[in-house]
Amino acid sequence: MNLYIRYFDDEVVVDTVDAALDFIRTIQGFTITPQFEAEFREYAEGPIPFPKRYKVHPRVYFIVIKTQASTLEEFKANGKGDGNENAPQRHEPMLRPKDLVRLRLNDECPGWYEGAVTFKRVITVPETGKFDYQDTTFSALVKAYSAQDCYDRIIDYLRSRPDVDPRSQFPSAKGKNFEYSYVGLKPYSELNV
Repeated sequence: MNLYIRYFDDEVVVDTVDAALDFIRTIQGFTITPQFEAEFREYAEGPIPFPKRYKVHPRVYFIVIKTQASTLEEFKANGKGDGNENAPQRHEPMLRPKDLVRLRLNDECPGWYEGAVTFKRVITVPETGKFDYQDTTFSALVKAYSAQDCYDRIIDYLRSRPDVDPRSQFPSAKGKNFEYSYVGLKPYSELNV
């Protein structure tokens, strides 16, 4: 797999990580640290298919795209790195990070989950008697079959509570307002709660 790198009008297609790092060293204001080099090598040699961008200055980035093209002309001519026009087309879609999270939500893995939901809770303002939406975070340790099941149980519990107004708005399990971590299969008495 080759790498296409672009910084403003400077662009190149390289076939090795070392050649890519040599090009990146020419970018003024960007310092290659050992940590960056390790992360970059992991990305370049790993299975992640999507492009990656790296910050040079505030609002200034360079971009790296994995490609089958071996030259810059081939990359530009064949639809940004799709390779040879006669090559068989891929039938499986490329997965983005959000898609991976979405897939993991339904992976069945019974055990204890620590879940947290930030939702818009309807609160009465005592001075005016009107209602206001307030961000409220609720977290719980839940025994569930999957992360989606953990989310469903938390939302069902919140909807059943008399102190939570039914007009409250709950986020999607796929959004940034639901976080979870798998704690394990330990009995409740062995968990650190």
